[in-house]
Amino acid sequence: MNDIVQTHKSTNPPFWKGMIIPLLIFVAFMIFFLIGVHNVSSVTKEESGDILQDAVIRATMQCYAIEGLYPPDIKYLEDNYGLTFDQERFIVHYEVFAGNILPDITVIDLEE
Repeated sequence: MNDIVQTHKSTNPPFWKGMIIPLLIFVAFMIFFLIGVHNVSSVTKEESGDILQDAVIRATMQCYAIEGLYPPDIKYLEDNYGLTFDQERFIVHYEVFAGNILPDITVIDLEE
């Protein structure tokens, strides 16, 4: 009796071929995620100068409301009103004209 040995070929693709599409989807998702994080980070950096300028103006107005005069310089706001900022990243130009006139306040971001 002749036994015929049949070789059974699997119709299923190899395991790694079934993982290509999910892996590509995962990689695309990660790329979009990283791009989104980068965009949020850059927007936050751009807005931090505006936030600092608003904080300086608020501290200046608070000083005027309490003391009746605008502060003479930024150092006064740091010492008496708790203003803090990264002095290596920002330059705050604070120009006083008179004690009863709102000073000219400009924030310059050195990283831009």
